[in-house]
Amino acid sequence: MPDLLHISASPRGEDSQSLRLAATFLDTYRTVHPEAEIEEWDLWDGSLPSFGPAAARAKMTVFGGGVPQGAEAEAWSAAKAAFARFDAADRVLFSVPMWNSGVPYVLKQFIDVVSQPGLVFGVDAVTGYEGLLRGKRAAVIYTSAVWGPGLGPEFGRDFQAPFFTGWLNWAGIDDVTEIRYHPTLTGDADELSRIAHESARDAAKAF
Repeated sequence: MPDLLHISASPRGEDSQSLRLAATFLDTYRTVHPEAEIEEWDLWDGSLPSFGPAAARAKMTVFGGGVPQGAEAEAWSAAKAAFARFDAADRVLFSVPMWNSGVPYVLKQFIDVVSQPGLVFGVDAVTGYEGLLRGKRAAVIYTSAVWGPGLGPEFGRDFQAPFFTGWLNWAGIDDVTEIRYHPTLTGDADELSRIAHESARDAAKAF
């Protein structure tokens, strides 16, 4: 079981600002916790299963108290394996660039794959949803290039953090640290980068 799992939603490699900040976070974490085991999960590496018709039917079968069979069982097994990889670490770092005011589609795919009844959530007819991932800690690196706090809608809207941090909270993860880098088109990118990397170091020390 890893001590820390880094889940990356950016496909841009060395050109990714979110991955550069993640590297700063992880380097600091390793310095503070030299014996820690850190696992990297690049959501673009092909290991994330799809969530298509068979998986959707399997989810509803489980909702109804049944046991998936055939293709549904295979899809359900793949979803549970992805969840187990996610659930293995109590501390999770996410690197999340902004795409079209939201998150990269592969991160939404991750959410759809692991958000399963009895794993991530429960439902009660009276009290509603219950997040089952209590006790986890998450750090999230949010980056964007055009949108920034205080700018008007002509620069886009922030459906990135409200959606993803909202999902973490819905899943039961209340301990969420956000690290942000939003230089915008006219901001001081170098100074804001320095501040963001310092925030990443501080967050890692306390994680």
